Amino acid sequence: MTKTDEAERAPLIKIVYFDEQSASDYLDISAGGRSAMTKEAVQNRVAEMHTKVEASIAAKFSWVPFLGGSAEAGGGGSAGRGSESILSKTLSNTILTDYLDKVDTDQRVRRLEGLQLTASKDSMAYMKMYTPYMVAAKDNDDTVDLARLDEALASAKGYYELIGEHQSTGEKCILRFNLHAFRNSYGLTDLARMRLSYHGVLVGRSLESSLTMAAEMDPKARPVARTALNLIDDTAPEAEPELDVYDVILAGVNYVG
Repeated sequence: MTKTDEAERAPLIKIVYFDEQSASDYLDISAGGRSAMTKEAVQNRVAEMHTKVEASIAAKFSWVPFLGGSAEAGGGGSAGRGSESILSKTLSNTILTDYLDKVDTDQRVRRLEGLQLTASKDSMAYMKMYTPYMVAAKDNDDTVDLARLDEALASAKGYYELIGEHQSTGEKCILRFNLHAFRNSYGLTDLARMRLSYHGVLVGRSLESSLTMAAEMDPKARPVARTALNLIDDTAPEAEPELDVYDVILAGVNYVG
């Protein structure tokens, strides 16, 4: 078995990106008529964990004198804040484990391996990856408010597209990421530096040239390259190939011993 085969079959050891809303919808759809039962089961498990965590934190911090009010009230306040954080994490991890268990044998969710990710030049994803650095290095004499530009880019699109190129075949595809779904403080820039396994749902096809900011503003403004030979012979350039577009649900690191 090759290292690539081992990576594709190895279990995930670290989660970099997880779109919980998409995964939750997928679980509901997969459950069909049992979706209400599935939600109720998840809620019951989370509620049980919430009760245990709240009681544990209240007992742990009830003695602290400077929390304000009585020891019981102080402990309850700490329990509320602490348990809400753990509750959120518990719910997230519950959805994650249920998703991984369900998707393991589902061929509708594609496993995308061996991809090198880059941002298409002049695309909104390219700008979003580098505006934070531009803000940090900003000159006070700059006429463009880079901080507001970065905020505008974050609110302009729900998903940002990166080009994935298979390292062995050179075949390309487009992967779309929800900026709010990154975990552990990762971001778009980190994806280009990591060897990750992706779970994606095929949602359509598109041209790479359609990812530029000009094309985003005006879908009709899609430049077509012309070579010198085209100009001499007055022939049409070769048609740009359409690429598969995947909405990414999960990205993570596989364990290979």
